Amino acid sequence: MLLFNSTDPQTGVPLSVNFDSPDDYFIFIFQILFATTTVLLAGTVVIGILATRALRLQNRFIFMLNTSICDTLVGFSVYYLGLFDVQEGYPSRNGTYNMLPSLLGVNIMTFLFAQFDRYFAVCHPFIYTRFITRRVVISANVYCWLYVYAQTTVLAFLPLSKSIQLYVFGIVSLQIIVLTKVVMTIKLYVVARYQLERDPPSAERENNKESLRIIIFVVISFLVLWGPSFVNIVLRLLVGTGLRFRNEATNIFAIMARLNAVCTPAVYLWGSPALREATVRAVWGRVCPSWLHFCEGKRQRKGPDSLKPRTPSLIL
Repeated sequence: MLLFNSTDPQTGVPLSVNFDSPDDYFIFIFQILFATTTVLLAGTVVIGILATRALRLQNRFIFMLNTSICDTLVGFSVYYLGLFDVQEGYPSRNGTYNMLPSLLGVNIMTFLFAQFDRYFAVCHPFIYTRFITRRVVISANVYCWLYVYAQTTVLAFLPLSKSIQLYVFGIVSLQIIVLTKVVMTIKLYVVARYQLERDPPSAERENNKESLRIIIFVVISFLVLWGPSFVNIVLRLLVGTGLRFRNEATNIFAIMARLNAVCTPAVYLWGSPALREATVRAVWGRVCPSWLHFCEGKRQRKGPDSLKPRTPSLIL
């Protein structure tokens, strides 16, 4: 299996495009901008959480930290997958034995555990407080990495026929995970909305409404960006049809799937004022101190209520 994915040591890995047309220049520049944006955005979230103890102590921010680490690595992976002539999957060319694409699998697993975490936090707060400790949450995040990369490592050393069979099984399992994630999100949305109808008007209720919008946005963006890639892979492996692309840089479905690495941290920053404040203080405030002074002055002009954190309680 390892010999199936070889690179010419004399010529090395060629670039993803030939620069024969304006489209080639657009694709190459887009991949650079996409990778840089992902690294900066997701990396900012990672640093903001790690540098803020109050965020690290909350379970939901641990999940956010794990997905943001994955998103940052996805951004770095685009510098290879998007700029060089790489084809992952079967058949592969100059690939990484699915090591880099598996980062997206870690994200999916983390999202699934995060959905169960939020479900128990909302529907069974007593059980959640007693049993879902910080150690349990960290263990769940570590399990996501071990499960995904153990399977990927096994695929790299199996015979080609067995490897393809296991790869197809993994794709089918992925569909089940995605379906479970969608069902859990809908259930969480229904339960949370039912509870909001019983709660009196308050700032917490407004925060929960904001969280509901975040959940809906995450699910819709997930389905829109991942759905086409799922369908195309299933068609190629099980039916023999589907679209084929020259490499990862021109694979519009793979690009859409990787766009989740930009959308997810953007949703985190949009939905969590506490996280925004942490990133401003830990990252951008140090890069541009004048911006930090501007943000603090703006908050002071809004009054003392603006100084209180309004973190949505249902954000992942």
